[in-house]
Amino acid sequence: MTRSDAIIAQAEQYSARNYDPLPVVIERGEGVWVWDADGNKYLDCLSAYSAVNQGHCHPRILAALTEQAGRIAITSRAFHNARLGAFLEKLCKLTQMDLALPMNTGAEAVETAVKAARKWGYVVKGVADDAAEIIVCSHNFHGRTITAVSASSEPAYRTHFGPFTPGFVWVPHGDLAALEAAITERTVAFLLEPIQGEGGILIPPEGYLSAARKLCRERNVLFVLDEIQTGLGRTGELFCYQHEADAKPDMMVVGKALGGGVYPISAALSRREILGLFEPGEHGSTFGGNPLAAAVGDAALDVIVEEDLAARSKAMGEYLLEQLRAINTVKVEEIRGRGLFVGVEIRQEAGPARPICEELMRLGLLTKETHKQVIRIAPPLTIETEEVDWLVAQFRKVL
Repeated sequence: MTRSDAIIAQAEQYSARNYDPLPVVIERGEGVWVWDADGNKYLDCLSAYSAVNQGHCHPRILAALTEQAGRIAITSRAFHNARLGAFLEKLCKLTQMDLALPMNTGAEAVETAVKAARKWGYVVKGVADDAAEIIVCSHNFHGRTITAVSASSEPAYRTHFGPFTPGFVWVPHGDLAALEAAITERTVAFLLEPIQGEGGILIPPEGYLSAARKLCRERNVLFVLDEIQTGLGRTGELFCYQHEADAKPDMMVVGKALGGGVYPISAALSRREILGLFEPGEHGSTFGGNPLAAAVGDAALDVIVEEDLAARSKAMGEYLLEQLRAINTVKVEEIRGRGLFVGVEIRQEAGPARPICEELMRLGLLTKETHKQVIRIAPPLTIETEEVDWLVAQFRKVL
């Protein structure tokens, strides 16, 4: 039995089986590469679902983490801390928003946005108490909490977890007419992922975000974007909505890469008249906005901006798509993506995507299937051309 086999056996004995990981035990990482417990090297093409945009163990982010950890890590929001103000100012200026509410996980940031949108609906729009509705998209993924799965249409996320939080209305992703028909006097917000990642890298029609933003403005509905996976450079712009003109949201949630691959950090951001409605005691988090998170988040943002990772994602993503589409194979239904956020959809008759991911793993490339037929490719944004060439070569061997 290898060391990896022993570790997997131990984990499977004591861990609830809420994931189905590939049989690899990652022990350390650097940049776009990781090594398993037996010393084998792999190219990371998942980036912890976009949490590692800056690459594994970025020295600048690690320095911020260790320096702040040696001072003070947690204070709670019962007191001010010396790092939070500067971090939130940087985050607000980068996103062109007035206020930020820091949390820890993406799901918490989504919950924050839902609560803020509902309060805005009651206090500002004048919706009757407990009648607010938020329109969401079919096949979305906004997290695993009860409210997040209540907003989802996926049976795998919902079965045996009800009763669910009411107040959500589903429309197809990318269908403007359906959105317009779904808006009523009770609608307070439209919440969506600009590209559905967990849904299979599903990209809406060109101009959809701008048109949806315009419709929401006309109907006095908040336009809320979940940029947890798509934000912070992943799709070739700092934020995915920036691929279109006049698609800036009223409220946005960010996370994953905000923590630089070393710490869970998320935030909801909005105009002052939305998040500014919260009063002390109405919402919060013991760990949200702690000084360690603020120090890491500050450094994580600097790396993204100063290393121009959005531009690198755009260039490398275009090259990756071009090379993947040149592979001669009958197994692929479609290859789609934006920046370094790419989905390879496997034809149903070619079988599920999981065995392909397993074979890629044996060749030293780590990625993961989503919705059975789609292989998600999302390496750290620091990837180089020769590493993309190697990535494509492994896909060519398997496909």
